[in-house]
Order: sequence, then C-alpha cells, then structure tokens
Amino acid sequence: MRTGAVLVTVAALAAATQARAQDAAAGEALFTRYCATCHGIEARGNGPMAPVLTIQPTDLTELAATNGGVFPLERAARRIDGSDPLVSHGSPMPVFGDFLDDADHVALALPDGQPIMVPRAMADLIAWLQSVQSGS
Repeated sequence: MRTGAVLVTVAALAAATQARAQDAAAGEALFTRYCATCHGIEARGNGPMAPVLTIQPTDLTELAATNGGVFPLERAARRIDGSDPLVSHGSPMPVFGDFLDDADHVALALPDGQPIMVPRAMADLIAWLQSVQSGS
C-alpha cells in the first residue's frame, strides 16, 4: 500500500513539473536559433540549407501524423540530444543536446505515462514542436 502511494505521488509531481516546465515561446526562439537553418522557420523541412543536404530535413510539423497521431516525444528528445543519431548529409544531424542542456531538468510524460527527464530548454523546444503539429 505504501509503495502505491509513493508511485502516485511521484507521478503527480512529474505531471505538475511538466505543466509548469514547458514554455513554447522559449522553444520557438530556440528552434529559430538552432534548427530553422535546415528545417525552415515553420519547421516544414525547407530551410535555406535544405537544398545542399543529401538527405532532406524532416517536416517537423508532421511528426505526430507519421506516428499514428501521437507526438513521438521520446524519439524527438533522443534525436535532439544525439542519443538516437540521424544521418542527414553524410554525417549525423548536428546534435544540440549540449547547447540545450542545463542543470535544471524536468520530467515529461511519455504516452504510456513513464516520465522522461530532459533539460528545461529541450522541454520548451519540444513544447513548441508539439504546438506546430498539423491539425494542432
């Protein structure tokens, strides 16, 4: 009984942290600074560098649509921090995890309810990416 109460408390704290932690406006500023050169200002994969890349950047507004209608939060976080590398133009996509990392980490809830800890800046970027999904 005690273990169940602890799990409920941890889950509630994770959910509360997520609700306070994400700032989509800050995430948009980060996207503009680090990602728009390849993915485009509207995240559609048409940035000014796209024509010179061997593999075209992903249209980030379609992440949920191409994942059964569910935003692939864990995959997005792993691509951003480099733990799930993606070959873009003959080399891995630039990894921005180090630029977005800070001492302040927050819990985001995966679709199955499991928490994933990410730097606050990455949580903000992910919040913005979620906000630009087609149909949002």
